Amino acid sequence: MTYQDSIIRRLVLASGSPRRRELISLLGLPFVIRAANVDERQLDGELPAEMVVRLSRAKARSIGQVRRDELVVAADTVVSLDGQVLGKPAGPGEAAQMLRLLRGRLHDVYSGISAWHPASGRLVSELSNSVVLMRDYGDDEITRYVDSGDPLDKAGAYAIQHPVFDPVARVEGCWLSVMGFPLCHLGRALAQFGVSVDPDAPGVCWVFSQRDCTVPPLPAH
Repeated sequence: MTYQDSIIRRLVLASGSPRRRELISLLGLPFVIRAANVDERQLDGELPAEMVVRLSRAKARSIGQVRRDELVVAADTVVSLDGQVLGKPAGPGEAAQMLRLLRGRLHDVYSGISAWHPASGRLVSELSNSVVLMRDYGDDEITRYVDSGDPLDKAGAYAIQHPVFDPVARVEGCWLSVMGFPLCHLGRALAQFGVSVDPDAPGVCWVFSQRDCTVPPLPAH
């Protein structure tokens, strides 16, 4: 990744998520972390796709004291089952309930990515939608996974990358989006600010996830 013809020299990741920090580091770009703090509740009548874009924008705009050569990057991800948003569970009981609802079924995962440059007032957003089929895991597996504490900070109460629970049977769309940070969509947003992404970004995704990328290639710059 390079900064050709761009005033941007560093990204500001508006998230304290270890997963997003790990994923953005794959791009080899200097960045700092300043976690956003916004109300993530769904608005009345708001569709899941609208929700993640709105929240990613709100998170990006919430970061203050940004230098002119910095670009704020924010993301939001939700799980939607039959149109109902499943956010982060309030406790172990709700986590187990969500996992039972999702078991053996298809659902949507929406991720919104926003890049905000306060100095110029420019805000660019991207939306990723993946369809996920959960495997038919057993009640005993749910119990062990919930007892591990891993589901409690995850939308839909699961992590696609969990090596033991391994809850997902198939993904149609971006695998990294289900983790909460689609790198190809981020690359499209960065390109709008003159920050070019290696055209082999899907290869970076594959190295990390061992899944083929199904997202259309980034435009050449």
